[in-house]
Amino acid sequence: MVWRRQLILAAMAIALLACLCVDLALGPSNYALADVVKAFYAPEEVSIQIRVVLWEIRMPIALMAIVVGAALSVAGAQMQTILNNPLASPFTLGISAGASFGAALALAFGVALFPFVGALDYLVPINAFIVAMLTAGLIHLVSMRRGVSVQTIVLLGIALVFCFNALLALVQFFASQQAMAAVVFWTMGSLTKATWPKFWITLAILLAVMPIFVKRAWALTAMRLGDAKAESFGVNISRIRLETLLLVSLLAAIPVSFVGTIGFVGLVGPHIARMLIGEDQRFFMPAAALCGALLLSASSIVSKMLIPGTIFPIGVVTSLVGIPFFVSLILSNQKRPW
Repeated sequence: MVWRRQLILAAMAIALLACLCVDLALGPSNYALADVVKAFYAPEEVSIQIRVVLWEIRMPIALMAIVVGAALSVAGAQMQTILNNPLASPFTLGISAGASFGAALALAFGVALFPFVGALDYLVPINAFIVAMLTAGLIHLVSMRRGVSVQTIVLLGIALVFCFNALLALVQFFASQQAMAAVVFWTMGSLTKATWPKFWITLAILLAVMPIFVKRAWALTAMRLGDAKAESFGVNISRIRLETLLLVSLLAAIPVSFVGTIGFVGLVGPHIARMLIGEDQRFFMPAAALCGALLLSASSIVSKMLIPGTIFPIGVVTSLVGIPFFVSLILSNQKRPW
């Protein structure tokens, strides 16, 4: 069984590398896959133009898709684990909606929630990050109240989604036409503004959080058996749930603040990993990261192929993939308990 799981992880890693090469090859000017591969191991054999386009323009976007997909999928996987709910994800718990509202305040009115930021390029992600973390903090405060169940937390998250969507509509109503267009485009999710600094920040957060989850792999696996069983094994349920909620909030808020609202990756990726690998966190976590990265990288490819010369917002593509999966998940959960 271990050998089979390792083989699946290796196959997903190879598929992800293939998607990365295809993603780099596609764009307004398509390049041959052979030239893309040469740019990695023999850059002197390709033209300067190809090297500049691949490394300075397309590489940050392609790598950002991989890192953001992995971060959102791991965040969704651990939210589903600690809340024991298949519908839990950064998108359904309101974190993504909160980030959209924070970004809209900056795009429409230039409001700075952190007063020492002047440049719009950093004002938007910082606003989005602050509101996303405040949303996570509110969820955490409610979860600490006596008698609050995980179902209550999920319902609170859904209520926050509607609340932030209403506030976002209000911002669009009062915004100018140009600002409204910018807000709408940001809420669709896009990787086109990815840069090397944003990629390194997102990667650093992912690399900082993953070892903590790996250290708690046994406790997180035990929590999938239910709170009573996990406590009988000596797992401190409240502490693990608190720590994990804070970490996944950070893991979800950073990518969303940079690339906008990208829905359903945190929902679909963990379920695909769970079907392929199972619940053992030692293999489930890397599988969830690879599934999310593969899903978003493939969505980036599809966004470039729908209409040649036009790059669709990647959030639209992931939603079109995720909505049928979401509906089938709801219908399947009516037949069997989670």
